[in-house]
Amino acid sequence: MHSAATPGLTFRDATDADVDALVVLIESAYRGDASRAGWTTEADILEGQRTDPEGVLAVIKSADSRLLTVERDGLVVACCQLEHRGDHAYFGMFAVSPTLQGEGLGKIVIAEAERQARAAWGISEMHMTVISVREDLIAWYERRGYRRTGQMSPFPYGDERFGIPQRADLQFELLVKKLG
Repeated sequence: MHSAATPGLTFRDATDADVDALVVLIESAYRGDASRAGWTTEADILEGQRTDPEGVLAVIKSADSRLLTVERDGLVVACCQLEHRGDHAYFGMFAVSPTLQGEGLGKIVIAEAERQARAAWGISEMHMTVISVREDLIAWYERRGYRRTGQMSPFPYGDERFGIPQRADLQFELLVKKLG
């Protein structure tokens, strides 16, 4: 789907054929040296993988989930998970190519994700979890209208599918936004 507000961008649901490209995108946005080209890197707090083909495919195949994929000039440049959870949607697996971060693409993607979640499921609230020590990232979400709840959940220490923590104080904080 093209839009006048998003020239050159195509938003669509991911397919099985997108798995490898999406894993590369998500890993590049958060882990390793490639992630340092952008500001969303977690390389200083987590090593190892951020996701894997099985995790991406599970989101694509889930009946209650969509993996919104964003292309520019035929290349996957961003993605996010939208999951219907009753009275709200969950926003996750958000990634923007590190070389495009800081150009406003993330703002466009999150706004489109919120619009699509409202349209598809009629929900009025979006939830997400963010590693609580990621103050810069949380501040970015707050500027988009999300609020900190103080509600924490544990980081999955010992499960290397989510990375290898480099510090002992990692946990997730729930952020919530009321959608208009």
